Amino acid sequence: MFAVIKTGGKQYKVASGDMLRVERIAASAGETVQFNDVLMLGGDSPQVGAPLIEDAAVQAEVVDQIKGEKVIHFVKRRRKHSSKRTKGHRQKLTLVKITEIMASGAGKSKVMAAVGTGSVSAAAVAALSGKSADAAAKPAKAKKADAPAKAAKEEAPAKAEKKAAPKAKKAEAAGDDLTQISGVGPVIVEKLHGEGITTFAQIAAWTEADVEAIEEKLSFKGRVGREDWIAQAKELTKG
Repeated sequence: MFAVIKTGGKQYKVASGDMLRVERIAASAGETVQFNDVLMLGGDSPQVGAPLIEDAAVQAEVVDQIKGEKVIHFVKRRRKHSSKRTKGHRQKLTLVKITEIMASGAGKSKVMAAVGTGSVSAAAVAALSGKSADAAAKPAKAKKADAPAKAAKEEAPAKAEKKAAPKAKKAEAAGDDLTQISGVGPVIVEKLHGEGITTFAQIAAWTEADVEAIEEKLSFKGRVGREDWIAQAKELTKG
């Protein structure tokens, strides 16, 4: 006697004792599951469903949860440019052993129905695999509880940055736009600000010793005199 069953969107012809690889079922190894979608029963008195045979079923023992083989993906092109490579995806499968084909009595067997993991919720998978719904929900609750603490830690640096931002703006507002001096770009402005030089008046008041020291420290030797920063700063100070 054989049966044709449908599971995971595919049809399989099975007989008692057959080993079968089907799409992943929500069950653990050693458990017995029941395939209720029977399309046909063969043997001495064959039956064909319309589309299913009422109250018929096929029972199987779950042997293991496995993965399918990697597949070679071949792309054929013209002029010797064909290519092939091994696909990394491995389909999740369940290995089952067919134990019994039932022509009737499926509704009274009280055996867990074979349900694919892709068609049920996480709570249903947990229930089918013998775990309580509370146990499945606890990790989610724990994550939710951790979320406010993580959010608070992330907000703290953000708040600190927001508090620091107004001070920076005030400092910039108090200084002059040093890029008005010919030869002074944003990079040099940043270096000057690092040394506390933010106004034209400070540059206009430089002495030869100050110029030598600042050129040595900021690595633009001779630039202050060559581009006459001090004279430019004095003119800009006058407005």
